[in-house]
Order: sequence, then C-alpha cells, then structure tokens
Amino acid sequence: MWNSSVVSRLGYLFAFLLIAAITALLSLLRGVLDTALVALLYLIPLGIITARWGLGPGIMSALIAFLAFNYFFIEPHYTFTVHRPVDIVILVVFLVVAVVISQLVGQAQAGLAAATAREREATQLYELSTALAGLPNDHAIVQILAKQVHAVAEGEYVELNITGTRSFNFRLPNSNPPLRPPELIVTIEAARGVLGEIRLWRAEPAISSSEKRLYQTFASQGALALERAWLAQAESRAQVLEESDQLKSAILSSVSHELRTPLSTIKAAASSLRGKEVSWDSPARTELVAAIDDEADHLNLLVGNLLDMSRIESGALKPKRQWNILAEIVEGVIARMKHLAVEHQIRIDLPETLPLIPVDYVQMEQVFTNLVSNSLKYAPANTTVFIRAQVEGESIHVQVSNQGPQVPPEHLERIFDKFYRGANVRHQVAGTGM
Repeated sequence: MWNSSVVSRLGYLFAFLLIAAITALLSLLRGVLDTALVALLYLIPLGIITARWGLGPGIMSALIAFLAFNYFFIEPHYTFTVHRPVDIVILVVFLVVAVVISQLVGQAQAGLAAATAREREATQLYELSTALAGLPNDHAIVQILAKQVHAVAEGEYVELNITGTRSFNFRLPNSNPPLRPPELIVTIEAARGVLGEIRLWRAEPAISSSEKRLYQTFASQGALALERAWLAQAESRAQVLEESDQLKSAILSSVSHELRTPLSTIKAAASSLRGKEVSWDSPARTELVAAIDDEADHLNLLVGNLLDMSRIESGALKPKRQWNILAEIVEGVIARMKHLAVEHQIRIDLPETLPLIPVDYVQMEQVFTNLVSNSLKYAPANTTVFIRAQVEGESIHVQVSNQGPQVPPEHLERIFDKFYRGANVRHQVAGTGM
C-alpha cells in the first residue's frame, strides 16, 4: 500500500506525462489548428489533472503547458521568443486562465474532500454513539470504544486504560504492545477528572490533526458513556438499598403478628403449667403440653422460612443434590403435619415404580411443607388435599392440589412475590405471604 508522499510524487509524474502526450498530439495537428483553439484544448487536461491529483500537480501542469504552448505553437516555433504583441497577450491570458482554472478546480476538490471527511466523521461518531447507547457496564463500553478506534484508525495496536477505583485496560490485538512509544495518546476526561487514556500505535500514515480531533471526540463520547453507566450503577445500588429497607420494614410488619401468636400461646400454656391451677394428672395438662409443642413447631417453621428467604436473597442457599425417594420425602412431611390436618383428608398417589430423584432432601421437604401448609390453610374444612406424581418422559410431574378457592387471574403474576397475598384471602386467613 502506497503512502501519501509516494502518491503525491506519482501525481506530478502522471501530470507531466499527460501534458507531454497532449502536446505531442496537438503538434501533429498544428497546421490545421488555430493558436487560440490550441490554448483552449490545453485547458481540458489541466482541469482533469487538478481534479484527479490535486492543486500542486495542476499548477505545475499549467506552467508546463504555458511553456509548451509558447515553444511549439507561438511563432517562431521551437523558441521562447515572441515577436507579435498579440501572441504575448495570448500567452499571458492562457497562463492566467490556466492558473485560475487549476485554483478553482483545486478548491472545489478540497471542499469536496473536506465535506466527505466530515460526513465520514459524522457517520463514525453516530456509529460509536449507537454502539455505546444503553451499555450496562464500563467493561463493555471500553471494549466498544477500543474496537471503534482500532477500526477507524486502521492502526497497528490500540490500548485503552481506565484509572481510578475501576482500574483496568483493554488491548487490540490481545497481545503485548510494541516496544516503541505510542504515536498518539488521547486523554479520556470528564467532569470528575481524568478517567483514563487511549494509546494508539500507527507508524504509517502519520496521524493527521483531523484524526486527532476525531479520536478526542471518541474519548469524550466514551467518557460520557462511562459516567452514564456509573451513575446508573449508583442508582441501582441506591434502589437496592431502598428496597432492602422496605423489605426489612415489610418483614417486621408482616411477621410480628405471626411470631407473637405462637409466642403468646406458648407463654400462656407455660404459665398455666407453672401455676397451681392445673394439676399434673389433669387432662388439661396434656392439652397445654400439646399446644406448646405445636406452637413451637409453628414458630420454628416461621423462623426457618425467614432464614431460608434471607439465604435465597443473598445467594447462599445452594442445593445439595443426592438421590432420594420421593415417597419418603412426602411421608415425612405428612407425618409432621398430621396435627394440622385433623379437619382435612390427605390422599397420596405415588406409584412404587417412580425412579429416584436427584434433589436436596431438606429443601424438597420445605417445598412440600409450604405447599401442603397452604393447601390446609386455604381449603375449606372436611375437604381433601391430593398429592400425585407420574413420570412424563425424562421428568417426574408432581402435583399438590386442594379444593380451596382459585387464585384470581389478576394475581397470578404476583403470587410468588415476597409478602404478597390476595385481597380475597388477606383478611380471612392468617399468614405473611412468605
């Protein structure tokens, strides 16, 4: 690939050869062409040369054409001597017109080149802005910015460094930079100060001033995108903290009554047993002990749900999968909840041919405990709760159903939100919605 200096020298050479070819052609027709017509015919290649190779070759061609016109077409021929005043006027006019045409065409070409360059820069800036829009984090922004600079510059190597609390860099290609210093360093600066810098290695062609302005604009766009991403992250963190505070308030307001109820029952039963109102051989003593045991289990379930919910929110609750028998999990849950099902019937339909399932035993117990507890809580008395399972392809489909009221369609999307309970059951059945 030729650099700009080689192209410029070739332009001068081609311009000289074109004028020489035109002069040779016109010399063959010198006997039939008028001198003024020859001068006009010289102007055509001058415009072509200036349009194709620029103002410098155009001016040089105008001077060569002036000398060739004088030497070959102004009498006496083959000399630069001019005898007739009219020929002097023709030569002067020809030179002036040739230079003016070269200037006008050169300015038009320069204006067109500048407009094309501005359009290209505008397109590149638009592409960068579009690529940076909506990026969620600074790493993605840095990658896009470095790739855009590398593509536009067609450089040998690009390195983008971000300094401060988020120090990292991105390189294209992904290797060590050249040993020599970079040809261009552009600072990424925003209102909060210097965020980093772009380093560009490109030996040829030399980086022009317009390219430097373009890369500085790239850096400004990158700085705005980085600040926008950091502000969005700060806003997200603030929103998370606000939601955390709201969650704490919701937990306190939602579970305070649920925790107080079993505690009150345990306290009342323990006080009765401690006092002398109930004798040790009285049937009431057995009922009070059973009440303490049941309410303690209820309290333990509530506290366990709260702890599990906090561990799930923090990502600390990880399943420990092992091969288990589904029937054993379900039977263990039903055995512990039989005191809650005195007003209901629980029917289990689990085929003996069910294969082993890879689940966390404790967490799956909790799943069935929550489902059966809700079924018993919301289903009317003297109704049946069904637990069924069947093999469907490579999966096992388990269903826990009851004869209680259906969930309204408008509540289905929020039924698993924390502490959310439908308005139709909120004041009918006690609970927290955990």
